[in-house]
Amino acid sequence: MRFILSALLVLTLAACASSGPTANSSSNDASNPQAAPDSLRTATAKQTIDVDTGSVDQLTTADSDLWGRIRRGFQLPDLQGDLVDMQVNWYAQRPDYVQRMTERSQKYLYYIVEELEARHMPTELALLPFIESAYNPQALSVAKAAGMWQFVPGTGRTYNLKQNMWQDERRDVLASTGAALDYLSRLHDMFGDWYLALAAYNWGEGNVQRAIARNQAAGLPTDYQSLRMPNETRNYVPKLQAVKNIVVNPQMYGLALPSIPNHPYFVTVTTSHDIDVATAAKLADMSLDEFRSLNPSFKRPVILGATQPQILLPFDNASAFERNLKSYGGQLSSWTTYTVTERARPAALAEKLGVDADTLMEVNKIPAGMRLKPGSTLLVPRDGDDEDISADVAESAVLAMEPDVPDTRKMLIRVRRKQSLAAVAARYQVSIAQLKAWNKTRRETLMPGQVIVLHVPVGKTMPAEPGPQKIATAVPADARAEKIEARAAEVKPKAHASRSAARGGSRTKSVKVAARAAADGKGESKADAPARKSVETASKSARKSSAKPVQGRQQSTTVASSRGQTKQQ
Repeated sequence: MRFILSALLVLTLAACASSGPTANSSSNDASNPQAAPDSLRTATAKQTIDVDTGSVDQLTTADSDLWGRIRRGFQLPDLQGDLVDMQVNWYAQRPDYVQRMTERSQKYLYYIVEELEARHMPTELALLPFIESAYNPQALSVAKAAGMWQFVPGTGRTYNLKQNMWQDERRDVLASTGAALDYLSRLHDMFGDWYLALAAYNWGEGNVQRAIARNQAAGLPTDYQSLRMPNETRNYVPKLQAVKNIVVNPQMYGLALPSIPNHPYFVTVTTSHDIDVATAAKLADMSLDEFRSLNPSFKRPVILGATQPQILLPFDNASAFERNLKSYGGQLSSWTTYTVTERARPAALAEKLGVDADTLMEVNKIPAGMRLKPGSTLLVPRDGDDEDISADVAESAVLAMEPDVPDTRKMLIRVRRKQSLAAVAARYQVSIAQLKAWNKTRRETLMPGQVIVLHVPVGKTMPAEPGPQKIATAVPADARAEKIEARAAEVKPKAHASRSAARGGSRTKSVKVAARAAADGKGESKADAPARKSVETASKSARKSSAKPVQGRQQSTTVASSRGQTKQQ
């Protein structure tokens, strides 16, 4: 049989139930976040069922009230005050919301209570996911905190929650619960107080430590209610107390709690072979949504046997899965992997592989307008003779993407006059943010003589510059002299040139007048003498320097682009 199956079923017998530990009890087993103690689970009274030799049907339970069990395990002193009353009223005014989140919790509460009792921790902590995520393992906050227990990526990695291409264990019911209780135990050991531990879980241990130090320096109390903290953290424990009050006496607030049996909702199934998520759900006689609600950590449509996955199945569906698997004769997995060797667009790659482009992008969660980088691993349809995905790929596969933008060329442009960054961005059809990023500046105004960087698409025609402007190029000096003489032949009469000079005309016009006078053989005035000397000097310079580029003032105002183009602004 190519599919190896084992089922682990957690059950605490009524004879083993106790009134719970005292308020002073604590656990040091999870003080080290790098040593996630799987052994803690084995401390609870458990029964292991091997579906090859036994059946889940043989398990029965005597205690039918999980809420009563939770109440008996309460350890935290009650918190009272206006903040608690405000939070209780908030829930009381939203009975539909309370109904949804408590019904959602039925899948997970028994397991969490089992874990808390194994660690001698307060069962109030089983209510914490109501505050964090409304017991939604798919929850994702704006701060990228994920799962029922709302781990941010960094803290998740600290507590050994795998986050890779295939799986995000921050959403895994078993792994995230273990990590959250490890973290809370460590915080309790650090502060010696559950209220401060909860504040640190929400706000961060460093922030709580600094708040305590500030109060100590000021000679103030350092308990939870005396510390200065953000409103979210200030309301955090009152929210938990409000849910606790509702669990203790829901009728007082006009609410009703769904009945939750005091036995495991799910069993844990492991496999050493790849299996599609849809196939696993089908074998368990479950809808895909119900299957994913118990197994939200799997990010792709296939579960990799190489990762030694723990698949959760509902308690009542375990027998069906066992029976259907034995009679199943089809292919368990329909996916394999492909490694990209060069930059590629998804559509082109799909055509090369002979698969549908939309399917390729949807399965691999590739957003539109993105291009794949070399080394990326893609999930692609599997041929009949393909092997399961290897452990190396399962461990190291990444999907790297970049915006699919046209190839660009870099241009350096010298600013000719003072103008706004927005005007330049509009002229060259780029964003202001791009200009600021390329030039590492926060300024909104560009000054004359400033050199800026532009990245423009290869082959794109650049817009014409405004005003009577010439884009200078490096030309031989003798060619420049010839150009001056040609202009001199076209200049207007000397009287007109003199009037222009009187109005502030350019030196170039004076040069043209002088050249014209020399060409006509006429005498020159004292005012024209400097212009004639300039022409003679330019001609001599041209003969001496031959084809050397001009090192004059005009050339210094040009800056070459990376593709050999020049531009002046």
